[in-house]
Amino acid sequence: PWGAARAQSALRKMAASLPGMFSHPPQNPPPPPPGPGPPAPTGVGLAAAPPRTPSTLVDELEASFEACFASLVSQDYVNGTDQEEIRTGVEQCIQKFLDVARQTECFFLQKRLQLAVQKPEQVIKEDVSELKNELQRKEALIQKHLSKLRHWQQVLEDINVQPKKSTDLAQGPLAYLEQASANIPAPLKQT
Repeated sequence: PWGAARAQSALRKMAASLPGMFSHPPQNPPPPPPGPGPPAPTGVGLAAAPPRTPSTLVDELEASFEACFASLVSQDYVNGTDQEEIRTGVEQCIQKFLDVARQTECFFLQKRLQLAVQKPEQVIKEDVSELKNELQRKEALIQKHLSKLRHWQQVLEDINVQPKKSTDLAQGPLAYLEQASANIPAPLKQT
């Protein structure tokens, strides 16, 4: 589970590695977060930031995530004023976040498709690399299982050797007497 800071950092790194690719005209300007009054973060680690208009898909995703989080920690939510209105506001924020997340996923899928068309050898290299990594992982798993198999084979071998040692010990002078007395017939009871 990623925290908000790690998710933001990862998104920013992706955006930085692909400059200008995330710029897009917003389809609809994002509405202000619904709910009773503006959401006010309460000491959970969010600093009050001035409202900004998202200019890229990553910014829009980040803003919708922050709106989701802010709606959950707003003072109205904590005080529990109108539960139905709060629930509706939270659901709308979450739906907005999910919509932007889908748009982000579509963006990456489109870029992946463009890459596959423009540079098919790059896609093949990535596939080969993934297959090599999977083979290494499976080879390590096989080695792990072989190690366990050798261990249990040794345990079974040790168990098989121990009874032979105990029968070897029974070959001493007492063993001869035990075997000889076992061959003597039991006395018959007289009536």
